[in-house]
Amino acid sequence: MRGAKSKSLAFTGVLLGCLEMVFSANTAPDIPVIDQAYSKLSNSITVEWRAVPGATNYMLTAHDGDSFVEAIVKNSPGTVTGLKPATLYRITVRSISAGGKSLPSPFRKVKTVLAAPVLSVRSPSCDSIAVSWKAVPMAAGFSVSLMRSDGLGRVLKQNTTNTSLIFTNLDPGTLYTIKAYAWNANGMPGDDFTYNQRTSPNAPVDVKVAFNSGALRAVVSWMPAEGALTYSVTVSSGLLKLRCNTSSASCMVPSLQCSSEYDVSVTAHNEAGSSEPTDAVSLKTIPCAPVHISIEEDEPGHLLVSWSSVSLGHYYVVFVKSDDGLEVHCNTSHTQCHFQSDCGFTYFISVFAYNKAGQSPLGDVLNYTTAPCCPGDFRAVFVSSDTVRVAWAPVRGADLYETRAAGGSGVLLCRDTATACTLSALQCSTPYNITVRSFSEARGSSASCAPHCVPTAPCSPEIKNISKEGPSVISVQWQANNEEAMYVVTARGEAGLWHCTSTRNSCSLMDLPCGSAFSVSAIARSAAGQSLPSYSIPLETAPCCPSDLILTQVTQSVTNISWSVGRGAQTYVTTLESPKGQAKCHTLQTYCLLGCITCGTNYTVSLKAISETGLTSSCTYQGYSSSACCPSGVKLYRLSNNGIRVFWRASDETINYNADLHGSKGNFSCTPSSGLSHCDITRIPCGDVYTVLVAPVTNKGPKLTFCPKKIYSVTCSGSSVGMGKSNTFIKNS
Repeated sequence: MRGAKSKSLAFTGVLLGCLEMVFSANTAPDIPVIDQAYSKLSNSITVEWRAVPGATNYMLTAHDGDSFVEAIVKNSPGTVTGLKPATLYRITVRSISAGGKSLPSPFRKVKTVLAAPVLSVRSPSCDSIAVSWKAVPMAAGFSVSLMRSDGLGRVLKQNTTNTSLIFTNLDPGTLYTIKAYAWNANGMPGDDFTYNQRTSPNAPVDVKVAFNSGALRAVVSWMPAEGALTYSVTVSSGLLKLRCNTSSASCMVPSLQCSSEYDVSVTAHNEAGSSEPTDAVSLKTIPCAPVHISIEEDEPGHLLVSWSSVSLGHYYVVFVKSDDGLEVHCNTSHTQCHFQSDCGFTYFISVFAYNKAGQSPLGDVLNYTTAPCCPGDFRAVFVSSDTVRVAWAPVRGADLYETRAAGGSGVLLCRDTATACTLSALQCSTPYNITVRSFSEARGSSASCAPHCVPTAPCSPEIKNISKEGPSVISVQWQANNEEAMYVVTARGEAGLWHCTSTRNSCSLMDLPCGSAFSVSAIARSAAGQSLPSYSIPLETAPCCPSDLILTQVTQSVTNISWSVGRGAQTYVTTLESPKGQAKCHTLQTYCLLGCITCGTNYTVSLKAISETGLTSSCTYQGYSSSACCPSGVKLYRLSNNGIRVFWRASDETINYNADLHGSKGNFSCTPSSGLSHCDITRIPCGDVYTVLVAPVTNKGPKLTFCPKKIYSVTCSGSSVGMGKSNTFIKNS
């Protein structure tokens, strides 16, 4: 059946070739000639031929009797792929051009090479690789070669008719490249198969174990093994096994047990397999904490600590720490230790076992409290004359303190957990015996403690009288009700503090400032302390006299008086007094206008400063003289040569006057000789109106302007002077 099919295909090909020759005999290219055909791969055949002029492509055909495979190529050589291994093919070549295809070339018979064996590779040990494969059809034998992938070393090659073999004496953890191919009966090699395989690693070396006694864990380290990807650490003790996996050259193994001995080994791993475990390294952990610890005070001041023995414990250290921070210890290979103790202390006791691995974990911490001592550093501080605060240094182990005060009319008791007690309702200026004892729940009370004699502070004085002894001296009297006490009187005010002291019942406050308010109190002091202050008594000093007083005459009968503020004064009374009369003013201000002043008179000046409560200070100042009286009957007479004589009537022949004329054409003045009541002004312009003022001459200060002014018109015709005279008075501004 297969032969009939093959003949039919061959006939069809010949028929097609004849038809092509009929239709394109004049244009088809020449028939190629095959030089050689060969197979290097099991699925392809390569053909070489001579080039045909005019051919643009070539058709390669491989026929195995059942089927054919074609390939179009540009030029020689060409390859037909997709073939079956170890199969005989008939190979032809046809040239192709624009005119058509040539006839097939004479065929060549070529057999494809054997297929490559498919390898299965493993590394059964760190220095060997085992290779196996399935049988290859038509194969007469196999060739397998092996070499390091890094190119180092020599190539190992083995020929065999079997389907497996082993390479030995290889380097551990090294990547090798394996190549294998089959050959036929003629010795023709087939396709090759390449595979990379690493040998399993060697066991790590230089394994070290570092034990962390505090965390009960171990860090295992080693030298890295060639080709190892990961490592596993096994820590075993009897049935207990702990594992740790890592890709580095160290691994931490946690959760170890105290008082245990472990075997530690390390295994290296890679994709090929595992190494042999390393020789076991022994690890002894720290001992466990001692138990059954007991504490006994076999006699006062001595403690005995004992405990049970611990496996793997070589020696023991007992630490005894008191609650003041002081610590002592005891080294021993036995199971008990002796320590000295003191009263009033709590001791914290811990026992550790030791070996070469280190210290055991912390076990039970026991405490033991001895009987408390008597409180020391006794201090008594008086809060007031009837209250004292007692304090002392704390005593180790004391849970409660009892304070007992005996004296006066009875006994006072105070119980508290604090290191202080306030004793109140004591009698002032009285000695008390105060005893402080300490108690603890564990051991009871302290031994008999010595009392402390504490006198109370003096009693408060009572001020009986305050009197004024002088302008700035105040006497204070009180009732002295203490023995050997110093009394201090204090006047306190905005102006400051003033003190006086005495061991008797009175003292004087000196140099108190005027115009000030004070609060006066007294205290008593002794070696025992200070009393409470007495009730305060208010005290007010008389107001201060003004430091400055100025008098200014406003008119002939009115004088203005002004003064500075007197501290403490609310109102003022000013008085000008002379044999001719008195002028007085009472005011809240610091100035006053006094009328009815007689001109040319000497006055005595006085002022009273009065406080809000009515205290008065009488102040005397330098005398004051009012100005001389203004003249009367002022008249003007014309003299020859345009002169003017000013005439007046003087109130006193001893007074000197001055005359002033003011007009639009000029100002003029004249002063007469002593004793005269007129003066002359020469060459005064006529035809003007003049204001005339005649006033007494003062020894100092400005001219007086409050005397009456008169207006006169000085004409230029006739001999009459004073025509148009006016009696109009100009008000002094």
